[in-house]
Amino acid sequence: MKTDLTEHPNIGEELEKVLVKAGIRSFRELKSLGYEKVFLRIRAVEPDACLSKLQAIAGAIEGVRWHNLSVGKKQELKEFFRMLEK
Repeated sequence: MKTDLTEHPNIGEELEKVLVKAGIRSFRELKSLGYEKVFLRIRAVEPDACLSKLQAIAGAIEGVRWHNLSVGKKQELKEFFRMLEK
């Protein structure tokens, strides 16, 4: 299934496949759900999904490469990820 997901930063073919497997088939849907809900869906289909994947999703939503996320946003993502690891 072809989506518009790969037209956005950080989303290549592999992440697109995972997103589709998690039931997300458009960037509009990705953005409306937000990174937390999206990552929880990903974790349901890929339990070992890593922090980098979470950062990639957040960056895509913000329209930037994940490396360029603000320090505050990266910290927020790390805290969310740690919470899921408990």
